Amino acid sequence: MQENIIVTNSEQFKNALHQLNPGTTISIAPGHYAMGIFLKNVHGSREKPIVITGADPDKPPIFEGQGEGAKLSSCSYIKLANLVFRGFAVNGINIADDGSKERREASHHIILEKIVVEDIGPTGNHDALKMSGVDHFVVRNCRFEGWGGSAIDLVGCHHGVIENCRFIGRQGYRTANGVQIKGGSRHVLVQTSTFRNAGRRSINLGGATGLQYFRPLGTDYEAIDITIAGNTFIGGDAQIAWVTAQDGRVAHNLFYLPGKWLGRIVQESEDPRFLPCQHGRFENNLVVTDERVVEYFGVGAGTRPESFVFRGNAWFRAESPGRPQLPTPESDGIYDLDPIISLLPSGELVAKSTDPRLKTIGPWAYIPWWLEKEFGDVDWSSIDRVGAQHAAPLL
Repeated sequence: MQENIIVTNSEQFKNALHQLNPGTTISIAPGHYAMGIFLKNVHGSREKPIVITGADPDKPPIFEGQGEGAKLSSCSYIKLANLVFRGFAVNGINIADDGSKERREASHHIILEKIVVEDIGPTGNHDALKMSGVDHFVVRNCRFEGWGGSAIDLVGCHHGVIENCRFIGRQGYRTANGVQIKGGSRHVLVQTSTFRNAGRRSINLGGATGLQYFRPLGTDYEAIDITIAGNTFIGGDAQIAWVTAQDGRVAHNLFYLPGKWLGRIVQESEDPRFLPCQHGRFENNLVVTDERVVEYFGVGAGTRPESFVFRGNAWFRAESPGRPQLPTPESDGIYDLDPIISLLPSGELVAKSTDPRLKTIGPWAYIPWWLEKEFGDVDWSSIDRVGAQHAAPLL
């Protein structure tokens, strides 16, 4: 039986959270709610998911308070949509497994859509969205603005998609990372999103996770089989970083005016179980830099930069043209071609050059992957084939 519960105040919402069954939808009226969403061992089903949503997408309810805005532990088939979480000191949203060390029961089939998380922290390791031990998840059409640690911190998460999101750093916030993918995470796609001044590392493929936090325990990599595709990066110290990671693919992105490095290749764990950071691919990206970038990729000790592949990227730097110094020689690169980047009223960047060599470069040439069915499995075998060269017209 499908049930729609309409709530208009915090007390009604609190009571509704105790009435959740497969197929229940809670529709929350516009307004301010002085409490969070706390669920443990709550499960919908593929056919009857549980949905918690703002009743009016144009006037989403605003959750404000102390601690965390939402905490879901060992939950499945749940969707949060059309909600705002503002000003929480610990985390905006925290989704995790059951926390046991022996046999963690993952949360799975979680969807976050049209969520706004802002003003989290502002200092310390406090994340807008923290996910630990979550499988088959989708984060889409969300906005993250102002955070202390990471906008999205993934620890031991698998089979997930982050798409069409906006990550906006703010003055006065620590802003360590835009998206961090670590702790044994595998098969994650970040696509069609915009990162604007999103911290020291806009995307961190890997990290330095305490061994007790890996999912599953004993995993010998921080991140493997991660794809970053079709995104736009503006500002930030380093826009992409491989950290104790393997086989990450970065393709069809626009990297615009990083503040210090384009990227980094580093090994942040000395434990012998971890292989050196290796086998990254950097392909069909458009890179625009200025004099602030002296070294394109900062390479740390204990890594295998010679295993990285650079292919088919376009590079432009007005004041000092020429080929960038990369960890390995690039094949099929395009150099000194001005893409004529322009800022739209929406805040998005476009390339106005009509040079045909750019037709297969950058986010405009990327074919996004999509989940065919709501709450379906995130199938990595289909994701790994997506985003091949595509002669899409430039805007």
